[in-house]
Amino acid sequence: MYIRALEKVASRYAPSRALSFDVVHVLAALQLIKTNGRTSRDTLSNNLALGEGTVKTLVKHLKMHALVQTSNGGTKMTAKGESICEGLLSAMPSELSLPKCSVALGRFNYAVLVREFGFAVRSGIEQRDAAIKMGATGATTLIFKEGKFVMPASTHDSLKKEPQVRRMLVEKLRPKEGDVVIIGSADSSEKTAELAAKNAALLTIFSHEKHHHH
Repeated sequence: MYIRALEKVASRYAPSRALSFDVVHVLAALQLIKTNGRTSRDTLSNNLALGEGTVKTLVKHLKMHALVQTSNGGTKMTAKGESICEGLLSAMPSELSLPKCSVALGRFNYAVLVREFGFAVRSGIEQRDAAIKMGATGATTLIFKEGKFVMPASTHDSLKKEPQVRRMLVEKLRPKEGDVVIIGSADSSEKTAELAAKNAALLTIFSHEKHHHH
């Protein structure tokens, strides 16, 4: 699966040195390159909140796995990179930045939709931990059930009192029955909230893949 490809890029090939980037940075880098067509290391560094040295290593890893190619014009995707990116984006097709509200308590909040993975979410605690690992204050996991956004193991409409937020999520994310919305919250920056939500989204897909393929 596409997730394995990300894991490979983010794994160490020189065991002595720990990598200072994560699977989520690989995803975010591919998304950025896809959006821009080609991108510079500076742009990657700013957008991923990673230092220059780390970005250099990340690009090197992407190249080693033939997901990108570099030239003077910057870094662009290979056909293999494109197909992996497409695969990931079919599982995580939409995202948006959210205002502070009852389900998103940070100064910065960022929501990511994960298609059809509602069944794979147990309590939302794993998602919260994955977000906190990225420096966020937390994450809220909602499942779209019968037209309502509910917390895991609940039937209560979490956005009953938040019609604007509800409308934003429905219009921008276009959820279907059984989809998951993960909202990363951070006080430091929107980028942290975004990477946190994506890390939690990846974890949701990963943990399910692991359970089913071992």
